[in-house]
Amino acid sequence: MEIFLLILAFVCMVVGIIGCIVPGLPGTPIAYLGLWIAQATERVDFSWQVLLIWGIVTVVVTILDYVVPALGTKRYGGTSYGVWGSTIGVLAGLFAGPWGVIIGPLAGAVIGELLGGKEAREALRAGWGSFVGLLFGTILKLICCGLMTVELIKVIG
Repeated sequence: MEIFLLILAFVCMVVGIIGCIVPGLPGTPIAYLGLWIAQATERVDFSWQVLLIWGIVTVVVTILDYVVPALGTKRYGGTSYGVWGSTIGVLAGLFAGPWGVIIGPLAGAVIGELLGGKEAREALRAGWGSFVGLLFGTILKLICCGLMTVELIKVIG
């Protein structure tokens, strides 16, 4: 049973890393679940502090994944119209499949800025900021899941 749980924990890590890129798959929470599955074995003994810290990091990174595109919009000169458009685009993109999650925030920011009276060039800049924010969030999730995987390997190894 112990080997099965360790294999399942590593599967969660791999699925978690894939989930950082594939929309609709909550990568970071799945990787965190892998830590808990490994903890259920006799071979792995994380301290409660480690599990608590990774739990907090998981929650923060998951929240940031939805917020960072809007922050990117703002950073690249977007107004509240673009920020709201980006946020709506993130949520709408969740229901539109893989491309929707990528295009949703960008299109939402551009549409929001255009509705707010911005010129096309400024609206596209705000949309680009949303896309940069999305990339930043993806990289953040990949780093988080990668470090959780390293943490598991260190404890087992």
